[in-house]
Amino acid sequence: MSFTIAIIGRPNVGKSTLFNRLVGQKLALVDDLPGVTRDRREGEARLGDLEFTIIDTAGLDEGAKGSLTARMQEQTEAAIAQADALFFVIDARIGLTPNDRAFADFARRANKPVLLVANKSEGKHGDAGAMEAFALGLGEPIQISAEHGEGMGELYDALSGLMPAPVDEDEAEDDEPLSEEEAATRPIRVAIVGRPNAGKSTMINHLLGEERLLTSPEAGTTRDSIAVEINWKGREFRVFDTAGLRRRSRIEEKLEKLSVADALRAVRFAEVVVMMMDSQNRFEEQDLRIADLIEREGRAMVLAVNKWDLMETKGGGAISTLRRDADHWLPQVKGVPIVAVSGLMGEGIDRLMQAIQDAYALWNRRVSTSALNRWFEEAVQANPPPAVSGRRLKLNYITQTKARPPSFVLFCSRADAVPQSYLRYLINSMREAFDLPGTPVRITLREKANPFAHKRKRPS
Repeated sequence: MSFTIAIIGRPNVGKSTLFNRLVGQKLALVDDLPGVTRDRREGEARLGDLEFTIIDTAGLDEGAKGSLTARMQEQTEAAIAQADALFFVIDARIGLTPNDRAFADFARRANKPVLLVANKSEGKHGDAGAMEAFALGLGEPIQISAEHGEGMGELYDALSGLMPAPVDEDEAEDDEPLSEEEAATRPIRVAIVGRPNAGKSTMINHLLGEERLLTSPEAGTTRDSIAVEINWKGREFRVFDTAGLRRRSRIEEKLEKLSVADALRAVRFAEVVVMMMDSQNRFEEQDLRIADLIEREGRAMVLAVNKWDLMETKGGGAISTLRRDADHWLPQVKGVPIVAVSGLMGEGIDRLMQAIQDAYALWNRRVSTSALNRWFEEAVQANPPPAVSGRRLKLNYITQTKARPPSFVLFCSRADAVPQSYLRYLINSMREAFDLPGTPVRITLREKANPFAHKRKRPS
């Protein structure tokens, strides 16, 4: 297991900025507003030739028992328990505060190596605050600027003395391509999205069997897109919890815009997206917009109707109604898997995880060219393409170019004249013929080269 470091400190001292600097990506949300980070976030960090796991935490702050602030501190305490060492970060421009002194005692009680990091030390304004940090009794402060990358050499020197010697490994193996067996066992990347307060974090907590993610009746608790590893019946999943997606017109605060952008990025990097709806308010306009976004991004989709335990009528009739509603409101992903679940009570979890695996398998499916063209001939004979401007459209043949999602190229004459309605007919027919319910299907039109185009017309 890799060496793990937790970044701790009071709110707004630059912990997330340092986290982003070490992982080399802007994974954690950063804003001038204190208390942006709520859940703990892990990432693979690199500093020179040192590689380790870094954990970004919520700012240490006092709160009433059971409050959101208190539960954020519990998340920080869990990160400290998991870590091998701590980065205790202070704001060198402001200097020491009473909270810094109190939390320094908290860090000492953890009985783990602590590196005192004086952030925002660029220029002359940070020198005085960094000198004050000696009073904490945590050793010599390391002056850095996480935003500008200053002081990383000094941080490297201090950290290299704490980390164990690296184990020699054969790096040549890393350059070899994954075998089919390795690709089949690689974790499936799953993003769980939906409107605010649909129960996304509660669902993931039940899958993990622990309160890993903060939950609250108040909408908008989740801000960062947090990735967690889940093993379900021997299959590995990397699941991303995301912030709730509201209508664009209602998003006013800069922080919420950052959260939404982070959620959309999780969708783009996912392989399967679970769109979660509230059973009491399903298939609202925003749900349809989110589903359309997932289809346009070409991700495999599963619909999860949460809070099913609150439904008065259950059973086969209610599920059939869900199926009809889904096909009516989401014709672009006709047949998409739909699962009734309760994240709080744990109902339907096994069905949801199986649906994710099935959707992933369909998303990776390839169809043989011979079977594809047999279907194509029958589909065209059953419903020939319409004539456009009095001229017949000629469709020649079709082939699959790639999976993830299944994508096909249709060779024809006058590609720009083929109606979209006819392409929808071909896609729906293909779904039925090759059992591709719900997965996005792409058909690209391409004109065959005219063998006589290079010949000049004879002069009359």
